[in-house]
Amino acid sequence: MARRTGFYLDKRNGKVMGVCAGIADYTGFDVLWVRIGFVLATLFGFPFPLIAYFVIGWMADAKPNTLYVDDADPEEREFWQKTRAAPGRSIREVRSTFRDVDRRLRDIELTYTSPNHRLAREIDELR
Repeated sequence: MARRTGFYLDKRNGKVMGVCAGIADYTGFDVLWVRIGFVLATLFGFPFPLIAYFVIGWMADAKPNTLYVDDADPEEREFWQKTRAAPGRSIREVRSTFRDVDRRLRDIELTYTSPNHRLAREIDELR
């Protein structure tokens, strides 16, 4: 099975070898900006960006069709792009979200199980 966190060439959306489209897919940037950046890097650093481009195009694997469907949920696609760019940050965000949910559930539980008789009476009146 293909790893969702790896770098892949995106030949379906690419122009030459799919390197810029792969970088755009991996980082979440728009492919147009990646291509403009590559052209500028080539103009100022010739021939190193071209060599790097062809080495990456030769060594990297093509993006599997089963990685994720392009028409899939945009939130899922954004999640996997964030995970690719910084897996540690994604894990911290998930943990933080779970901690927040846990805290909120604990607060609700304390409110409903507290010995506050006035609150219990008001709840019973609402029924």
